[in-house]
Amino acid sequence: LIYSMYYTFLYTRVWIPDPDEVWKSAEIIKDYKEGDKSLHLKLEDDTIYQYPVDLKTNQLPFLRNPDILVGENDLTALSYLHEPAVLHNLKVRFLESNHIYTYCGIVLVAINPYEQLPIYEQDVIYAYSGQNMGDMDPHIFAVAEEAYKQMARDEKNQSIIVSGESGAGKTVSAKYAMRFFASVGGSASETNIEEKVLASSPIMEAIGNAKTTRNDNSSRFGKYIQIGFDKRYHIIGANMRTYLLEKSRVVFQAEDERNYHIFYQLCASASLPEFKDLELTCAEDFFYTSMGGETTIDGVDDAEDFEKTRHAFTLLGVKESHQMSIFKIIASILHLGNLEIHAERDGDSSSISKQDEHLNNFCSLLGVEHSQMEHWLCHRKLVTTAETYIKPMSLQQAVNARNALAKHIYAQLFNWIVEHINKALHTTVKQHSFIGVLDIYGFETFEVNSFEQFCINYANEKLQQQFNSHVFKLEQEEYMKEGIPWTLIDFYDNQPCIDLIEAKLGILDLLDEECKVPKGTDENWAQKLYDRHSSSQHFQKPRMSNTSFIVVHFADKVEYQCDGFLEKNRDTVYEEQINILKASKYQMVADLFHDEKDSVPVTPALKGASSKISVRSAKPSVKAANKEHKKTVGHQFRNSLHLLMETLNATTPHYVRCIKPNDEKLPFKFDPKRAVQQLRACGVLETIRISAAGYPSRWSYHDFFNRYRVLMKKREISKNDKKLVCKTLLENLIKDPDKFQFGRTKIFFRAGQVAYLEKLRADKFRAATIMIQKTVRGWLQRVKYRRMREAAITIQRYTRGHLARSKMQPEKNIFKNKTFQVLLIQQKKQKREYEQVLKNHLQVNGKKTKRKEFLNNLIYHKQLYSGRQLHNQSCSYHCFLSLGCDLQNKEYKHLNEQLSTLTSAYATEVEKLKKELEQNRQNQGDDNRLVNLQEEIKSLRLELGKAHSERKIIEDTHDKERDLLRKRVSDLEDENILLKQEKEELNNRILCQSEDEFAQNTVKENLLMKKELEEERSRYQNLVKEYSRLEQRYDNLRDEMTIIKQTPGHRRNPSNQSSLESDSNYPSISTSEIGDTEDAIQQVEDVGLDKAAMDMTLFLKLQKRVRELEQERKKLQTQLEKKEKESKKSQVIEMKNEMDSDHDTDLAYNSLKRQELESENKKLKNELNELRKAVVDRATQNNSSGDFQEGYSLLLNQLKSANEELEVRKEEVLILRTQIIKAAQQKETGKNMESNINTYTSWPNSDKHVDAEDAIEAYHGVCQTNRKTEDWGYLNEDGELGLAYQGLKQVARLLEAQLQDQRREHEEEVETLKSQMEALREEMEKQQQAFFQTLQLSPEAQVEFGIQQEITRLTNENLDLKEMQEKLEKNEKKLKKQLKIYMKKVQDFEATQATVQTERRRQELTRQVTVQRKEKDFQGMLEYHKEDEPLLIRNLITDLKPQTVSATVPCLPAYILYMCIRHADYINDDLKVHSLLTSTINGIKKVLKKHNDDFQMTSFWLANTSRLLHCLKQYSGDTGFMTQNTTKQNEHCLKNFDLTEYRQVLSDLSIQIYQQLFKIAEGMLQPMIVSAMLENESIQSLCGVKPMGYRKRSSSMVDGDNTYSLDAVIRQMNTFHSIMCDQGLDPEIIQQVCKQLFYMINAVTLNNLLLRKDVCSWSTGMQLRYNISQLEEWLRGKNLQQSGAAQIMEPLIQAAQLLQLKKKTSEDAEAICSLCTSLTTQQIVKILNLYTPINEFEERVTVAFIRNIQAHLQERNDSPQLLLDYKYMFPVVFPFNPSSITMDSIHIPASLNLEFVNQV
Repeated sequence: LIYSMYYTFLYTRVWIPDPDEVWKSAEIIKDYKEGDKSLHLKLEDDTIYQYPVDLKTNQLPFLRNPDILVGENDLTALSYLHEPAVLHNLKVRFLESNHIYTYCGIVLVAINPYEQLPIYEQDVIYAYSGQNMGDMDPHIFAVAEEAYKQMARDEKNQSIIVSGESGAGKTVSAKYAMRFFASVGGSASETNIEEKVLASSPIMEAIGNAKTTRNDNSSRFGKYIQIGFDKRYHIIGANMRTYLLEKSRVVFQAEDERNYHIFYQLCASASLPEFKDLELTCAEDFFYTSMGGETTIDGVDDAEDFEKTRHAFTLLGVKESHQMSIFKIIASILHLGNLEIHAERDGDSSSISKQDEHLNNFCSLLGVEHSQMEHWLCHRKLVTTAETYIKPMSLQQAVNARNALAKHIYAQLFNWIVEHINKALHTTVKQHSFIGVLDIYGFETFEVNSFEQFCINYANEKLQQQFNSHVFKLEQEEYMKEGIPWTLIDFYDNQPCIDLIEAKLGILDLLDEECKVPKGTDENWAQKLYDRHSSSQHFQKPRMSNTSFIVVHFADKVEYQCDGFLEKNRDTVYEEQINILKASKYQMVADLFHDEKDSVPVTPALKGASSKISVRSAKPSVKAANKEHKKTVGHQFRNSLHLLMETLNATTPHYVRCIKPNDEKLPFKFDPKRAVQQLRACGVLETIRISAAGYPSRWSYHDFFNRYRVLMKKREISKNDKKLVCKTLLENLIKDPDKFQFGRTKIFFRAGQVAYLEKLRADKFRAATIMIQKTVRGWLQRVKYRRMREAAITIQRYTRGHLARSKMQPEKNIFKNKTFQVLLIQQKKQKREYEQVLKNHLQVNGKKTKRKEFLNNLIYHKQLYSGRQLHNQSCSYHCFLSLGCDLQNKEYKHLNEQLSTLTSAYATEVEKLKKELEQNRQNQGDDNRLVNLQEEIKSLRLELGKAHSERKIIEDTHDKERDLLRKRVSDLEDENILLKQEKEELNNRILCQSEDEFAQNTVKENLLMKKELEEERSRYQNLVKEYSRLEQRYDNLRDEMTIIKQTPGHRRNPSNQSSLESDSNYPSISTSEIGDTEDAIQQVEDVGLDKAAMDMTLFLKLQKRVRELEQERKKLQTQLEKKEKESKKSQVIEMKNEMDSDHDTDLAYNSLKRQELESENKKLKNELNELRKAVVDRATQNNSSGDFQEGYSLLLNQLKSANEELEVRKEEVLILRTQIIKAAQQKETGKNMESNINTYTSWPNSDKHVDAEDAIEAYHGVCQTNRKTEDWGYLNEDGELGLAYQGLKQVARLLEAQLQDQRREHEEEVETLKSQMEALREEMEKQQQAFFQTLQLSPEAQVEFGIQQEITRLTNENLDLKEMQEKLEKNEKKLKKQLKIYMKKVQDFEATQATVQTERRRQELTRQVTVQRKEKDFQGMLEYHKEDEPLLIRNLITDLKPQTVSATVPCLPAYILYMCIRHADYINDDLKVHSLLTSTINGIKKVLKKHNDDFQMTSFWLANTSRLLHCLKQYSGDTGFMTQNTTKQNEHCLKNFDLTEYRQVLSDLSIQIYQQLFKIAEGMLQPMIVSAMLENESIQSLCGVKPMGYRKRSSSMVDGDNTYSLDAVIRQMNTFHSIMCDQGLDPEIIQQVCKQLFYMINAVTLNNLLLRKDVCSWSTGMQLRYNISQLEEWLRGKNLQQSGAAQIMEPLIQAAQLLQLKKKTSEDAEAICSLCTSLTTQQIVKILNLYTPINEFEERVTVAFIRNIQAHLQERNDSPQLLLDYKYMFPVVFPFNPSSITMDSIHIPASLNLEFVNQV
């Protein structure tokens, strides 16, 4: 119906099929009526064409979209969705605008430009990061950002599916997606996992990519890379899965193709010394690399790429030895391809020369037996249940076997590399989510399609099914979310085709079944396919072939040739050749071919299998079928594909469809045939068809209202409910309600309805345009007519006058001649009469003279009057001249009158001024008296103010002292509490330290034992692996002996060959190696079969060797078990020792103490008896009882003190012996273990092992003496016990001293190391931050930043040196201070004496005199106590809010700080100056760190820091900074210290604060810029919203709620400016901040303009120019014209002008080039390519015009960078700005709480 409606109109454009262009545009030139058999069309070349119409189907041509919709970013924005519209839109974007990316709903279509484009730089990544997908132009980065954002928002795994045929650019697209993830989601740790992810690309390209006829870097395998992220969405690891490597390329390449890149890279680097052993030459010398012809690629350096590959291997952690092994294996494949296999005479066998150089190289590189490889390359083994046969191979069979071996080696190496890449990318951190990137082959169809194409197309069938279901699901969700009635849409379901391939008895099933048949052939398999699937609608049999079949895929029909299907599916490689490789002497080569079943258990003892003995049959047994290798290639591919589909279905997919524009690989050439073929194959058109079946066009109510409000009436627009307005409009315009639906947030349209609305809109505009044109043209014609009429009248007037004058001229001449003659006669007559009168006059009296003169004059006048009457007729035309003269005379008279008036007024004013001057002179004396009175009043007020201030100072001093005392009391209490807590902590630490030492030793011992156990386990595993290899060698030799016995018999029965040829099953790989030689074979042949069978010497030797190895293995296994048991025992003993150590110590202590007490008791008893006896004897001699009593008491006291001392020493000895016992027990425990672990003695901090041993030996000696009770008396008698006691006491003291010293040294060393670690960590963090900041800057800014960093470092070093110098001068200054103090004391003493004398004199006076104190002026210094410094910093910096000092002098904290510094300088206290400045800087940093997002606080401290810096300069005493100082200000300069270094530190701090200030402003302003500058309509109704596709702009989702206007930006700028001005920031700094902000506005806006097609229009240019003018007006209003901010906006201004300029002719191109000097060539061309007409009345920029622009600009040397670096910062400069405020005039408000600070 819609088509019929449109075809009734003339000049409707349609698409018709064309054999060359696929679709051709035409125009209807005659109205179409239903029933007409043809359409009358006119083609673009003005050819008339009649298009036939089928009356049955009534199928009409496709309608063409309006030109306004052509070139859209999203194909779903087209009103007519069909194949020609899609193809034409892609062609226009690709060829005219050079846009390679286009959205098609959820699909990103990427066309390969075959040219490097500057759209993938790091700045482009930053531009797309964080943006919504519809906000920017289509790009692979937009898809990657959408996946990353959905992963973080929905916490669901994502997948990016990149597909396309070879050469379409899949690999590059996948690589750029991974680069985006690596940049945006960089790893949080220092592992740099993102670099490893990117490093895997060159490796995989080297081993998996090759040159084909379609692509120079074609991926010959599929891969799925999972990039893992943690909870903070940083990359933590990755994993790679590969699919269907094209192994056949290793041994065969078509013409103009190459093998895999790694072969040519290795050959290009063969001259390197480390590759000398590879015996490689150029690639042309090897068969496997020269089959395609040309071995090089234009523009590719294989040697350079090889270096990148090696670097990538190293980055991924592949060892150099492994790298060399990889290169050896690759080189061996090349040598294997050059083997010369010769056919024998019988034609059924072949051989290889023993002297073949390449065979020798192959065997040496792989480490295999030369003779065995030579034999098995030409022979094969057939195994039956009864016997084994050796069959020679023909030349072709041997070549095929060699090629199969080469393919298998390369495939195994490929898998090994992929496995190790995955190991390098693996992480132990738990993965939270992942994003997968699938780079897989697209649908392929060639002239000859084989097994590879079948698998590729099978994979694409599965992916297309998943794609269709996902698109269908999204459509359904959209309809349900909007509340639209859901109608079932019929879409193509390719499940029947998939069932044909993979279902039971499908193509793959039948292929596997045929592979199992001994005599299976490709022809038999084809016949089975015909019989089974001939009735299927997706399967067809070709008419002319019995060895091929056709599958009807979703994209196209493909005919597959059956030849080679079975062989490729089997992937046959002979077992004997693999067994030789398994026995290689190189471990890596052997590992390549070992299966999981060949690996020996690592710890068999743990599994209980160590005691089992494997018994082998002497008779060769048939090997069990290997289930793993029964899986054919098709079966394995089907399983991996199912696993892939499960993964994709569990993620949210994002689709990228790569299109190859031409087969010649030419840049920006578009072949419609090839493009439409790929569009059909990749599912883009199916997406369009599904969308078109429902409501493809969708508009939000807001966008629809803005676009089509021209169709509404004025009273409707005034309504507030836009939804209701839109509904009313649509119901009036479109009568069929099925053509549209109203959703919750959108309006849904059927196909073609938007075009109809666009037509109505264009008609309305056209009618309005005609009306405007009609009115303007009428007005112009009227103006033109009036001008012509006035000009005609003027011309007529002058012409008529001229004609009249011309007519009168002859008559006037005649009249003039006659008149002159008469006058001449009259003159002569009058002359004679005059002479006569004169004579008469002379004769008359003089009294009559006047009367005569009067008469003469009268006569004369009469004569003149008569003459004038004669001239009246001829002179009438001169009357108007006299009238003009009269007018001039009147004007002259009027001017004279005005002049006279002004002259008089001037004279009057002069007189008045003279009078006022005299009056002023008289009043001058009175004024002087008034000034004197005012000065007296002012002085009185000053005195009153001083009195008030004096009183306030006294009160403040009293309050301060009271608060200070209270504070000191509280501080002392706090300090007391802290000291108590510290005492308790030290006690607890002392208690815990002794307990931790033994635990640490135990842990160390456990770690050592575990480490040795691991080493033993590793050695055992290596021996087990060696045993396995030798066991395989034994199997090979046994098989060889069996072959030797059976070979002659087999040769005598050649008829058996034919019956056994088909018995070769597809291979099962096992471990074997043949170790026989040709001499042994010849010997066996000479002796005979029987003797050879009976002579088993060699066999027995081998069996003996195997038994020896078996015994050795058991022995090693037993040792391992023993080690593990000992390890367990040691652990148990350690645990037991830990539990029983205290108990043993107590027992030993009690035993020793008991023995000591017994011995000491005996000794004391003996001594007491002897003393008593001596006392009694003495008493008998001396009868004096007093002396006796005193001596007795003295002896008792000595005895008591000796006993106390003895008890103390005994306790020390017992403790020492207890420690000795513990050491001995540990030593005995250590001797029971065989691990040779060096155990420590019980004195953990003693380093003298000999002393410990001697102490233990001494203890054993004491113990032996203690065991014999009778020895104690002997020891006591000889005094040996005392000697032992003294020795043990010295040892105890020595050990205790060592223990304390080592503990103290250890603690000091630990503290030192901790402090060093903290310092290094802080330094490292600073360097990292500086490094990251440097990377984000431009090169010039990096140099500037580096210089600033170096200055900062040198400043810090200078400060350290300054501190050292200050310490050295400290003593000198102290002495000077002491000297000053002594001098002051002397002076005070003298003054005191003088005062006493004066007082004495005053007492003598009878009259008392009152002495008043003289008030001193404030000197501009502030004094505070050193202990008040933290309080000063807290009140003035840390806790200060800008509002507190808002009503005071700007930058008041800076002035207060300087006055404190000045007082410290005045008293010459360098420590106080240093401490105050350091605390100030640290305090400011702390505040800024706390308020890192507060613009007001940051601006406040930037102002104060810069002001403090200015004060230190202004009052430094340097003449250069004092030029503007007053005399009073010069008195406030510093006297003693030079603070130049601190000025540099403050300057660096100011730079940091400035950068933080701009960062805060950037974060607040940047979100507003794009919306305010480009999207918001500053000029109402200027912009019209274009139709949008599936990717809606985010700002259009809501009715302007999330948008910002330019007024919001200006308000924010006003806020910034007012804050900076209020806080006293220097005007120069304010200008620099504004300049930086304007640069950011310019850069962000221009970058967005360069990346968005929807804003590159004439109306946007108009809006942009208006917005820029508003910003410039703001600059003028704030008096910031000198800041250079307006000049910074020049690129944006030129971009806006470029959008508005005419773009047609060469003159326009020259004007653009001369105007746009601030834009680069690339930016100009990009804007021209993006230029999009909003209305149909605008014209597009032609390709020829853009080429013309490029030709004009080719001489420019512009930067290749497209986008501006919006993070670039101009170097900030802090010019010196002295203050006019004097320090003594500053008042400190009480709100600062600085009562403890005194004014000096």
